[in-house]
Amino acid sequence: MKQKNVSIFIALAVIVLLFLAGRYGFTVVSIEDAAKAVQSETFDPVIYVDGIWESELLPTFNEKAVEFPLILSAMRPAADGTAPKDELIAIAKDYGSITVGEAHVYMVKGSGKIVSVNTETSLGTVEVALDGYDGPIKTLLYVGTRIPSDETSVRDAVGFITFGDFKEQTEYGKAASEINKRILATVLGGIDRDNLVGKTISFKGAFTIRTFNLIQIDVKELRIVPVEIKLGE
Repeated sequence: MKQKNVSIFIALAVIVLLFLAGRYGFTVVSIEDAAKAVQSETFDPVIYVDGIWESELLPTFNEKAVEFPLILSAMRPAADGTAPKDELIAIAKDYGSITVGEAHVYMVKGSGKIVSVNTETSLGTVEVALDGYDGPIKTLLYVGTRIPSDETSVRDAVGFITFGDFKEQTEYGKAASEINKRILATVLGGIDRDNLVGKTISFKGAFTIRTFNLIQIDVKELRIVPVEIKLGE
């Protein structure tokens, strides 16, 4: 009896489907075509960064980067190199922005002389004696063959790349990773890391100060991800 009921249900379902197909029409799509359609909607970080690098990202730094000495001079770290979170919030509101995760992000520009190079690891940096600032905070720029995997300063600082622009959080992360790859290829790729000490440098870039769940923030040194570097003699 149960089998008879199942057969009747299947027959009715087929009749309904045939009626709908005749009334509204359906398109039969092959599995291969369906896969292509899904693939066409897949986020491509390379294409995304191609679309913003020259037209939006670099112009944003040219227009809005703040003189780095101005920001550093506003920070007044204690002898241990830390500054109160409340004081840093005020500075971020004046010269940068604060993310949902309470990170302070800045777009900056500056110039000076390279006084040391650390390339012991792939996360290489140079220390810059910054023109216009003689305080205790060290200025470091990434110049290595790798940028930290959790580094999102450039993506976050420009302001026009928001989480809501992406379908998934992974896409948002891939955008930051691809921006960093572009920096490694186009900004840092041609640098002679063995002959940097003593050279003058001008730069534009971004940095982050993480403050979540903290009261006193370590600002002994700030690490900048550069989007532009110009070296002199």
